[in-house]
Amino acid sequence: MPSRLPIQDIFAGLVTSIGTAIRYWFHYTLVAFAWLGVVPLTACRIYKCLFTGSVSSLLTLPLDMLSTENLLADCLQGCFVVTCTLCAFISLVWLREQIVHGGAPIWLEHAAPPFNAAGHHQNEAPAGGNGAENVAPEQPANPPAENAVVGENPEAQDDQAEEEEEDNEEEDDAGVEDAADANNGAQDDMNWNALEWDRAAEELTWERMLGLDGSLVFLEHVFWVVSLNTLFILVFAFCPYHIGHFSLVGLGFEEHVQASHFEGLITTIVGYILLAITLIICHGLATLVKFHRSRRLLGVCYIVVKVSLLVVVEIGVFPLICGWWLDICSLEMFDATLKDRELSFQSAPGTTMFLHWLVGMVYVFYFASFILLLREVLRPGVLWFLRNLNDPDFNPVQEMIHLPIYRHLRRFILSVIVFGSIVLLMLWLPIRIIKSLLPNFLPYNVMLYSDAPVSELSLELLLLQVVLPALLEQGHTRQWLKGLVRAWTVTAGYLLDLHSYLLGDQEESENSANQQVNNNQHARNNNAIPVVGEGLHAAHQAILQQGGPVGFQPYRRPLNFPLRIFLLIVFMCITLLIASLICLTLPVFAGRWLMSFWTGTAKIHELYTAACGLYVCWLTIRAVTVLVAWMPQGRRVIFQKVKEWSLMIMKTLIVAVLLAGVVPLLLGLLFELVIVAPLRVPLDQTPLFYPWQDWALGVLHAKIIAAITLMGPQWWLKTVIEQVYANGIRNIDLHYIIRKLAAPVISVLLLSLCVPYVIASGVVPLLGVTAEMQNLVHRRIYPFLLMVVVLMGILSFQVRQFKRLYEHIKNDKYLVGQRLVNYERKSGKQGTSVPPPQSSQE
Repeated sequence: MPSRLPIQDIFAGLVTSIGTAIRYWFHYTLVAFAWLGVVPLTACRIYKCLFTGSVSSLLTLPLDMLSTENLLADCLQGCFVVTCTLCAFISLVWLREQIVHGGAPIWLEHAAPPFNAAGHHQNEAPAGGNGAENVAPEQPANPPAENAVVGENPEAQDDQAEEEEEDNEEEDDAGVEDAADANNGAQDDMNWNALEWDRAAEELTWERMLGLDGSLVFLEHVFWVVSLNTLFILVFAFCPYHIGHFSLVGLGFEEHVQASHFEGLITTIVGYILLAITLIICHGLATLVKFHRSRRLLGVCYIVVKVSLLVVVEIGVFPLICGWWLDICSLEMFDATLKDRELSFQSAPGTTMFLHWLVGMVYVFYFASFILLLREVLRPGVLWFLRNLNDPDFNPVQEMIHLPIYRHLRRFILSVIVFGSIVLLMLWLPIRIIKSLLPNFLPYNVMLYSDAPVSELSLELLLLQVVLPALLEQGHTRQWLKGLVRAWTVTAGYLLDLHSYLLGDQEESENSANQQVNNNQHARNNNAIPVVGEGLHAAHQAILQQGGPVGFQPYRRPLNFPLRIFLLIVFMCITLLIASLICLTLPVFAGRWLMSFWTGTAKIHELYTAACGLYVCWLTIRAVTVLVAWMPQGRRVIFQKVKEWSLMIMKTLIVAVLLAGVVPLLLGLLFELVIVAPLRVPLDQTPLFYPWQDWALGVLHAKIIAAITLMGPQWWLKTVIEQVYANGIRNIDLHYIIRKLAAPVISVLLLSLCVPYVIASGVVPLLGVTAEMQNLVHRRIYPFLLMVVVLMGILSFQVRQFKRLYEHIKNDKYLVGQRLVNYERKSGKQGTSVPPPQSSQE
């Protein structure tokens, strides 16, 4: 080959590369146009055409498809429609898997449910082995004596309902054989072509399906997606909406629905409810006339509608009710009225409903988290009336499929009562008490803008970037709460003689525990009560599992047990009330007192005062707990610990000043000079810089840069940040941080700030230019140098890319082959040397 490539070879290779790039660009543009343009636009236009309700819209649909009006808005709306239809399709496939693997309900599998249910009731009682925890035991003829060890069973009041659940579980295995005679065709339809589907799934990849592999097969997939969207819009939106619309018009409720501002949603839900009633009636008629395939198809459709409505109620309606109830009970806290909420709803109904739903979801989530924490402390079986979310056998979708509607309705009403009572106890009642005892404390100041000299943006960034992460990232909060719950439980148990009921008898010795287990076994055998998960082994397993214990553990029942349970509930309500009073007053009071030294008498948003007070309270509690843990170790050890912690705090303060003070300040000032000032301040005006604002923005920018650095490739800054993070605060290395992280970063930022300033203020005046030119250079040198750096980076990248292209052209034209030669190091015993590896290139 020649020593240098000829120009024509380079030009030919460049043209070939450009042609390949253009071909790929056209293909990917077609892919993007199809998936991001045609599919959403078609879905949106078809959706609007169907819901217009006129025949002319159907006739003009092809012209509407080609219309260029509102392209961007229709594409965004179409993306939402496509997402909803795809989610509905995936949900249907997943629900089918749940029905196939979990078993269908009895009424769907059998033509005569009462007879089969009765037969199974008689046959399943003696063989209830593994499912005994779901079977309600028959009550003994004579109740157990007082102070005897008795068993507790979850949902003992729901005898008949639990027997139905056991029937469902037992029918999972036998249902296929029992239904084979009547439903052979339906069962075949449910399980057809499994191997061919698997083979097709192996051949079809995401690249092939989306068209990223370079082929045009994706156009067929685009057609099927458009057809699927149309079918789902027609079946799952158009039909239920018009069924509900005609029903509401016929009943005369149309005006009330229109006044709710959510006419489409409510009308569609009403249509689904009427559709479910129609399907179950048709299923009953098909059962009477023994149309087995039609009966199963109608039953499966009813299950789909039923599960969809239950999901809407559980995820949408229930959190919305909780959010509105929280808002109504906290009106006096913010000096608001129902009229204000009504006006806000009238002005922005969608935003108001979403905010209330979001608040309700947060409330439900933290309530469920607290229940999980209680299960770790209390004896298994105390919370028998609440579902265990950590139970591996808990499957809410299977419950939606199998349990009847009245069971779900009863659970929904009970949940509303429980959650609403907790809100009344922990929000409405404390607010009333605070207003009577401390008239000037409420209402909380939640104005959007403050007259204080501190910027709202700075305080928000300080709150979000410093205070809340420090609270949330500490793992001690959950341990503290768990310790408080355990201490309260032990206190209440010994005061009311309910220690065995609340915590069990695990604290006794092993011998007495074994004797207790034997006594419990005899007592239960005499009373004919089947129990699961008993004994010391089960208790140890419950401790090891941590959150997924068995559903039962024996306990000792004292005298006047109902009265003691009532006193326990009263004691719990009083404790929750006091805790709520402390949480509503102490952090805000401490925060107001501390902020008054800074802002004087100006009012601050209560979110900031509460966050400040909460942080101070957390630091105080943390310091007290540390001192209490050190007290038994003696004075010398305490002094040694204080010395170590003081040194660590000093190092931490130095690092915080450098990394959380100087670096964000320099970064924010550089951002202000490079981006903000040239864009916002004209040349004939002088920009003003606020160090506090620049520091607050610099904190945000520093966190973003650190996150991007940690996600990027490996280089020296990422290595240093990872090492500092791995060391933590306890093993902080001040010398390493200053030498490897703080000094290089601060040096680069100072050079970026000082060099342009020296050039503009020191070098340019020496050249004898005019004052206007000096001002122009002084104001535009920072963005100019940024542009120069960016251009140099782009040029260096292009040079590297051209070198790679040069090597690629040379190899394509002249490289014949490559040979791999073993590399052996020089041996000390042998004086021979191995030649370096070679590759044959011709």
